[in-house]
Amino acid sequence: MGWVLRLAETGPDAPTESIDLIEIHRSSGLADIANLGLTLSEAKELLARVQQAMVAAQARDHAVRRPSCASCSGLCHLKDWRPRRIATPFGEVVPRLRRWLCADCGRTETGIDWPENCRSTPELNELHANLSALLTYRVAAGVLAHLLPVETGTSLETLRGHTIKVADQLRDAATGPCAAEAPALDISLDATFVRSRHDGERHMEVRVGNVEAPGGGRQVFGTVAKSGTSILALIGRNLAVMGRNGDTKLTAFTDGCSGLRSILTDAGVKDPPILDWYHIAMRLQHAKLSAGGLADETPGRPSAKGFIVAQVERLHWRIWNGKAKNAHVTIDRIRAVMYVFKNEARRRGAGASSGKLWHALHEIDEYLTGQSAWLVNYAKRYRAGLRVGTSITEGTANFLVNRRMNKQQQMRWSRGGADAVLQVRCAIYNGTLGTGFGHLFNPGHEPSQQLAMAA
Repeated sequence: MGWVLRLAETGPDAPTESIDLIEIHRSSGLADIANLGLTLSEAKELLARVQQAMVAAQARDHAVRRPSCASCSGLCHLKDWRPRRIATPFGEVVPRLRRWLCADCGRTETGIDWPENCRSTPELNELHANLSALLTYRVAAGVLAHLLPVETGTSLETLRGHTIKVADQLRDAATGPCAAEAPALDISLDATFVRSRHDGERHMEVRVGNVEAPGGGRQVFGTVAKSGTSILALIGRNLAVMGRNGDTKLTAFTDGCSGLRSILTDAGVKDPPILDWYHIAMRLQHAKLSAGGLADETPGRPSAKGFIVAQVERLHWRIWNGKAKNAHVTIDRIRAVMYVFKNEARRRGAGASSGKLWHALHEIDEYLTGQSAWLVNYAKRYRAGLRVGTSITEGTANFLVNRRMNKQQQMRWSRGGADAVLQVRCAIYNGTLGTGFGHLFNPGHEPSQQLAMAA
């Protein structure tokens, strides 16, 4: 059994000829599953031949049209033609581009509006950037060559160059379609680090954030510090996309870093940023685990352990309700009975639980001392259905930066390269890149989707 796939151009002025693209032979019936439909190699060959035939037809149509001189509007005559190699997602094409000469003023016209030094289509550039932002350059090149009839443009440097090119376009792009005016927006800002390839520098700071509307909808943004991409411009652009106006109430969350607070102040956030609950909860969790692991084999220790466990729970409750001063009192009460666990034996080579608890309490005490001015009544906000922390931002830093650029990745980054990948990844997750490839955010409708990790 065989098939011949034929391509025919339609339209009032289309020629009557058709082109036979490919002939496929298959055994009849479904006895062998390996003969089911097209194979990958046949599909790639078919796509390449369709692309070649379409570009050839477009080139013929373009050759008939004579452009007018842009200088004197005179009639242009054919001067010569030159082949141009262009990489596309479905293989390389070599159209013959004609050049025209004005008979009156001698000006040369090309009749095309292509970018200067154009060697690939915008769609291929965006596809390269998409794959490179989600995968390593080497893996992205392998996936592209395996699935599409691409013979050129799959080197690592080509993918990196296209990623940087698309990132530059994203930085200069105008603000996209804006949502309806929002009465309130939540903005959170956090920082993480990636390995640096620059001399004398081990890591580079990466700042990431979210802008969210209470009714649903989300935009993410990020930039590498000192890379040239303005974090203030990104914040302003994403606030505008989410519907910010002069009356929008902005609620900001940070992890307590003074530098991040300054950025939010410069971005127009008037109210002091709220200290997010996530970072406090992590410290409290360490204290709870250490208190639960205290040894109670000797006399006096079981009652002391019960008292400490209860006081750690009370410490959690007091911080959750915004009572920073009372929290310090609770910490002092726990320390007063810690002497009972002096010389506690280690377990299975790990440190003693009493030492871990002492260290966890010290961290909580220092954190509250330096950040108490930004504590709020988290319980009240939670009952009102409002955000209480930046756990979503912590997750953003994970999927936006760490998965591609940190975790299980041993490469080191230049500032420009890391920032380019980050800009493309933000565009992918926001759904603003041309191909629309990637994971897009869906607006949440339930209040629980907008809340961080609670008590």
